[in-house]
Amino acid sequence: MFLVELAFGSDPERLAARPAHRDTLVRLHRAGAVPMAGPFHDDTGALLVFDVPDEASLERLIDADPYFRAPGVTVVRKQEWDPLFT
Repeated sequence: MFLVELAFGSDPERLAARPAHRDTLVRLHRAGAVPMAGPFHDDTGALLVFDVPDEASLERLIDADPYFRAPGVTVVRKQEWDPLFT
């Protein structure tokens, strides 16, 4: 699994890109690739959990979603994660 942490700025283009991003997350969730994702309560960023076999798979999913490149969205961290419980 991989964790992806995002930071959000105030650029309105981010909000315009968010509906398509959330549709993508729903599709990935149904496929089992994103078991959890969501914004921080204060809307300063988000945390996404990707259940993919390797970093190349993670990068393909991120590259396919323009939200990750939208103004006002910064990928702060991508970290492989070994959860104890799922």
